[in-house]
Amino acid sequence: MSEVIIYHNPRCSKSRQTLALLEEHGVQPEIRKYLDDAPSADELTQVLAQLGLSARDLLRTKEPEFKENGLDDSALSEAQIINIMTKVPKLIERPIVIKGDKARIGRPPESVLDIL
Repeated sequence: MSEVIIYHNPRCSKSRQTLALLEEHGVQPEIRKYLDDAPSADELTQVLAQLGLSARDLLRTKEPEFKENGLDDSALSEAQIINIMTKVPKLIERPIVIKGDKARIGRPPESVLDIL
């Protein structure tokens, strides 16, 4: 297993740019196509802790699934949001790069370099 993991969507330009940047820096990450292999609630909770973000901060609010799943309801708990994200991984902001106990969102792609 690689010491660096990227939650990757090959159809996303930022995700492709971040992966290319990692490879340019000699990093061959484990590629997790999270749309096909959604993270569990425990994995997502851990990633959120590594990012220092709440589940709401990691949501893609412009996706139609955001409103379809009632995520605009401010009363939803962290656990409820995480549960929805595990069922609809398209709602998870991407890409996410994880190394050890740290993680970064690759927006912009260069933001991941400080954890390498």
